[in-house]
Amino acid sequence: MPDEQSPEEKSRQEQSPTPELSTHGVGPWPGERPTEDVYDPELLERGDTRNVIDRYRYWRMEAIVADLDEHRHPFHVAIENWQHDMNIGSIVRSANAFAADTVHIVGRKRWNKRGAMVTDRYQHVQHHADVAAFVAWARSAELPVIAIDNVPGSVLIETYPLPERCVLLFGQEGPGLSDEAVAAADAVLEISQFGSTRSINASAAAAVAMHSWILQHRF
Repeated sequence: MPDEQSPEEKSRQEQSPTPELSTHGVGPWPGERPTEDVYDPELLERGDTRNVIDRYRYWRMEAIVADLDEHRHPFHVAIENWQHDMNIGSIVRSANAFAADTVHIVGRKRWNKRGAMVTDRYQHVQHHADVAAFVAWARSAELPVIAIDNVPGSVLIETYPLPERCVLLFGQEGPGLSDEAVAAADAVLEISQFGSTRSINASAAAAVAMHSWILQHRF
């Protein structure tokens, strides 16, 4: 059952000037308002509570997407979706944070967007009906599929040179990647762990893998 909102929280949400709530929102634009096309007149008038970096304050959503398209990274992220995994939203949010080119949902078209915190509005998301369709797309785009899972034969991601252009493929929380996905991958990598747990959360693993790409290609 979802948590009940207090009257104060409900009132605050109803009065929110934008559909996204953030602890770092800003009020109406102070002083003379800019006239550039990237700015949203309504946000300038009422304020901007969206979860965006300061550079994009008061910008139209379409303008933000267009600007992101100018510097997205050449890696993609793919997620198997057979059980309506709640981690998918968090993975989409991380993909946005690391400026992944596109997120690919493999399997069920509907996915739980709650964890995305509305970042899917700024992130390209593409659906593939099954693993075969996804792999066919990757081959046509000449993108190697790099699976992330701690299965027999996997290689430590810390020791592997990630291709600049690639697709990082992740599985479901619990079962991990399907056998078909593992078999179709060009490489299977795992993240080093040093505690007692056999695996880390799927969304955490995705964030680690994406940041590994960033460390190799942007620093």
